[in-house]
Amino acid sequence: MTAEPNDDEVVTWWGLVIEGYLATQNKLMGEIAERFGLAPASFDILLRLVRSPEHRMPMTRLAVEAALSSGGFTKVADRLVAADLICRVPSPDDRRVTFAALTEHGLDVARQVREACAEILRRIVLTPLGDDAPGLAEAMRTLRTVNGA
Repeated sequence: MTAEPNDDEVVTWWGLVIEGYLATQNKLMGEIAERFGLAPASFDILLRLVRSPEHRMPMTRLAVEAALSSGGFTKVADRLVAADLICRVPSPDDRRVTFAALTEHGLDVARQVREACAEILRRIVLTPLGDDAPGLAEAMRTLRTVNGA
């Protein structure tokens, strides 16, 4: 039977999770910025849109999922519109809703970004973790479910 971890062990384990995540996320975002010139928020929005039905989402939902304030999201969306990566599309069903949708250029870039992201993650996460990678993902899914809003 294994002894219950002491307070220092529990705090250390959590610190390692955070430090490992931050180091990996920083490496991923650095490579994405170098290759595509995208800031993390723009990268996140493009990935969410390329994986969404019809490559569009209501702007308010996208802001919430990307953990951005409405003002912060508006600034990111304005930059993406100026770069011809997204456009704003009014909902045909509800005039209060506006969608963020990938443009043709945005779809092409988002697909390239998704492919590059997967390649980078294979190298910096899957290769070092090997058979432990699916377990890590499942553990994080459990924590999201138990602790999420």
